[in-house]
Amino acid sequence: METISWQDFEKVDLRVGTIVEAYMAEGLNKPSIRLVIDFGDLGIRKSSAQLTHRYSPEELPGRKVIAVVNFPPKQIGKFMSECLVLGAIDGFGDVALLSTENHVKNGSRIA
Repeated sequence: METISWQDFEKVDLRVGTIVEAYMAEGLNKPSIRLVIDFGDLGIRKSSAQLTHRYSPEELPGRKVIAVVNFPPKQIGKFMSECLVLGAIDGFGDVALLSTENHVKNGSRIA
């Protein structure tokens, strides 16, 4: 594993958001869910995530997530992803979303 400096880590802007909309992505090789996430004062951002083994789109709205919000937008098929939602990958390749234990305001910075 490569190490990074503290200064490198400080460049990553991790924020709390709430999923406000989720729907299945179409036309991709790997099943994915499109997410619309409210980051408070930072606004609404979209993301695409391979969550279909553990989650359905219907259960995701209202869920708090942690995301990197300062990556450049990334084209995924016909969709432009504006943030990277974080998750832990289990031994089977399934993703479990990262969240906060307590309620915090959308847009709160992760330290």
